[in-house]
Amino acid sequence: MTAPVTKPLNVVVLISGGGTTLRNILEQIERRGLPVRVTCVVSSNAKARGLEYARPAGIPTAVLERKSFASDEAYGAAVFDEIRRHDCDYVVMAGFLKFVPIPSDFDWRVLNIHPGLIPAFCGHGMYGHHVHEAVLAYGAKLSGCTVHFVDNEYDHGPIILQRAVPVLDGDTPDLLAARVFEAECEAYPEALRLLAEGRIRHDGRLVRVLQAGT
Repeated sequence: MTAPVTKPLNVVVLISGGGTTLRNILEQIERRGLPVRVTCVVSSNAKARGLEYARPAGIPTAVLERKSFASDEAYGAAVFDEIRRHDCDYVVMAGFLKFVPIPSDFDWRVLNIHPGLIPAFCGHGMYGHHVHEAVLAYGAKLSGCTVHFVDNEYDHGPIILQRAVPVLDGDTPDLLAARVFEAECEAYPEALRLLAEGRIRHDGRLVRVLQAGT
């Protein structure tokens, strides 16, 4: 049986730093046929290494730094004004470290990935190695990653999917981070593929993944 044609998602990716999540998405598009087209990369940092992945791929880029705006609201308005200039079905936060209020026309259209199992080890200030250090300090036996819709609270939006990884004896934040990132490299593209296939449904905070063909 021939698989149904999936219309590629047009996404704008938001970054702040190294761009490893952006790099993974671009690799998944090229090597595994991920049905996604990155139409723009917006960075909060003019020196973000992630911009180096976008430009050779011919992806337009924009830099909007928080310090240039008087408030979160003004900054968020500028970011989403830029996003609206490009074809955009979904906004993909990929290590974007600035708070932006989500306008109503982008409700349920902004995604993020968190390097922990929400609702544990999340919230304001809990990003990157801060998460892994907290997991190890607490003595947790599992960590992982969470792909979720973004609302106007830190790490609070409805969960799309999660992937767990073990916390091993002798782990350091770097070792745990590497293991979690491996899970992220599979989880984020999977969530995007499910959206492209029209298999995500939501009712309040409950997000359901439909079986293929339903």
